Amino acid sequence: MGVNNQDSTPRERWETAASKMIKRFAERKERFITSSNIEVKRLYESKRKEEVGNLGYPGQYPYTRGIHPTMYRSRFWTMRQYAGFGSAKQTNQRFRYLLEQGQTGLSVAFDLPTQIGYDSDDVMSEGEVGKVGVAIDTLNDMEQLLSGIPLDKVSTSMTINAPASILLCMYLAVGEKQGVPFEKIAGTIQNDILKEYIARGTYIFPPKPSMRLITNIFEFCNKYVPRFNTISISGYHIREAGSNAVQEVAFTIANGMAYVDAAIESGLKVDDFASRLAFFFNAHNHLFEEIAKFRAARRIWAKIMKEYYGAKDSNSWKLRFHAQTAGSTLTAQQPDNNIVRVTLQALSAVLGGTQSLHTNSRDEALSLPTEDSARIALRTQQIIAHESGVADTIDPLAGSYFVESLTDEMEKEVMKYLDKIKEIGGAVQAVEEGYMQREIHQNAYQIQKNIEYQDEIVVGLNKFTVDEEVEPDLLKVDEALEKEQIDSLRVVRDKRDNKKVKMTLTALKENAKDEKANLIPLILEAVKAYASVGEICHVLREEFGEYRGV
Repeated sequence: MGVNNQDSTPRERWETAASKMIKRFAERKERFITSSNIEVKRLYESKRKEEVGNLGYPGQYPYTRGIHPTMYRSRFWTMRQYAGFGSAKQTNQRFRYLLEQGQTGLSVAFDLPTQIGYDSDDVMSEGEVGKVGVAIDTLNDMEQLLSGIPLDKVSTSMTINAPASILLCMYLAVGEKQGVPFEKIAGTIQNDILKEYIARGTYIFPPKPSMRLITNIFEFCNKYVPRFNTISISGYHIREAGSNAVQEVAFTIANGMAYVDAAIESGLKVDDFASRLAFFFNAHNHLFEEIAKFRAARRIWAKIMKEYYGAKDSNSWKLRFHAQTAGSTLTAQQPDNNIVRVTLQALSAVLGGTQSLHTNSRDEALSLPTEDSARIALRTQQIIAHESGVADTIDPLAGSYFVESLTDEMEKEVMKYLDKIKEIGGAVQAVEEGYMQREIHQNAYQIQKNIEYQDEIVVGLNKFTVDEEVEPDLLKVDEALEKEQIDSLRVVRDKRDNKKVKMTLTALKENAKDEKANLIPLILEAVKAYASVGEICHVLREEFGEYRGV
């Protein structure tokens, strides 16, 4: 539990917390200075008491200035580059390359069939195997994906939603084979199904059973995998679908509240799971609006968790987030311009206090990134970290008239949306009625209209264009991969104990009928028997049905 000594001043409490943090994680340098040998202090604050009181201190409620008392002075954000394509073996090679280049965490992209619960040999998977991410059919693929990567030392984020429970169980099973106890395994599963209905579309089951699977994961990980972030509530895809910054935060927080409500309804206490909730935001083009967005989101979530849900543990109040630069802003025209866009977007995430960051590659409007492009994207983060000086003091833009005003306005506008969604009956009801979808579509239409009429300039696209483009080198997934993946799946099916597979799937089916049963242990047993993603999802489809969009 986070405890504050109320007899001390906020400044004194911050200094105490910072000292404890520094003993645990020493600051990166003995002395932080500019190029002119001017000392950079750990923290800057206004001399006017009313301004200090409104902002608070880093690591203190409502966390406007960051969730940690020393932020990046002690440790940089996690540089977690998103990667995945082709086979598990190919993606493992890319992971190893990125780790060698200084990446500090893994992030897995799965192919479309895996995301919607089909095996590579399913007719629905034809032409899509390994194309937009790595193909994972069974535990055998997960073993290859993580070969040589110690799961007690590397945390992994997995962008998987409807089948999140299955991929989590595969990850845990690999850890178990490595001899790593569940309690030492760290990472994140996206596991955010509401935004799939709103913006992304890789859903399988209807909302009610989907929410059950999510709360099953909360309960299981609370007991057995305490270091794993059980959900990454995603505004990223809401923004990619065409929302503005206010809508991104509002709809994401509304979804977060729906997950908290569902978990409490299932019998969990808020402080049992809230500290393992994480968020995933877009880092878009408007530098100052994005910085203000991140600061406002922290403040809003802290107030909701403390005042509305009554969470007592200060860790339950903290909005921890991963950021990714905006894929929707990248252009196929003059792709090198994308390096500049990504740099500005990444800078906004760092100035806004992100806990981890992915920087997109210059060629992602054309294809999956090449190795060279992925390296440049990683170097972008490293240059910001080591050369720019923006990480040398905490919340360097605090007190800016512009940033503070934007932060306040952002909070006000987000709360208007949250009040509207509450009137509708909450996020699940708003999704079922199509409210958030309509709001996003209207904004997306306006954005496109602004670009077409040049009310919004996109360099190289609608202004400052060139007549000829040099054709860049692109990464192409070998068409032969699909057959190789299908052949590999058949070998696994031939070698495994099919009686055991049938037994585990039957047990899963029977327990799926009981709404009170936690399905994660049953999915784990099925996974360890080498049942496939498609086979497990098929059983659940039979019991839960499939969702059809609004």
